[in-house]
Amino acid sequence: MSDTAKRRIFAMLDVDGDGVITRAEYLGRVDRAAAACGRDAQHPLVAAALAAHEEVFRQMDGNADGAVTYEEYRDWAGHDAFEESCRPALGSLFDLADHDGDGHLTRGEFTRLRAATGNSPEGAAAAFSALDTHHNGTVQRAAYLAAIHDFLTTGRSPMADAYPNHPDTAQPAPLPAAP
Repeated sequence: MSDTAKRRIFAMLDVDGDGVITRAEYLGRVDRAAAACGRDAQHPLVAAALAAHEEVFRQMDGNADGAVTYEEYRDWAGHDAFEESCRPALGSLFDLADHDGDGHLTRGEFTRLRAATGNSPEGAAAAFSALDTHHNGTVQRAAYLAAIHDFLTTGRSPMADAYPNHPDTAQPAPLPAAP
């Protein structure tokens, strides 16, 4: 996996930009997605998403101190981590947005989900357009997860525009110096 892709994903997950991803920041993705998708906090899909994200955070937090540094994230992220825990967690977010449960998201559902989880509306719109390969106004769950996997493992994906600091327009933000 490219270091640039890891830095871009880490920057998106580090909501306050302080150089660490806290448990609250990471689990807040589920809360924001649920709210944006109109899911009540007590909905079974929200509970499933929280459980999946708890597991991802547990795995990322290599020293179990409640804060994931870039180094911990860098060492953890990759194909195996994606398949073991990220795929279920990201799939659970997709499911929150998929109100009719058909395995497809409309442009509105997709944009609400991606904006709630840290992407700009413009980046989400570009990603949707790239992933709507059938030109039917929807993105399939499998294509969505494959595109994230590709970005995570290779740094290239139709969804690259969904992540902050696209390399064609800006350089990744520098990480804060270690204390």
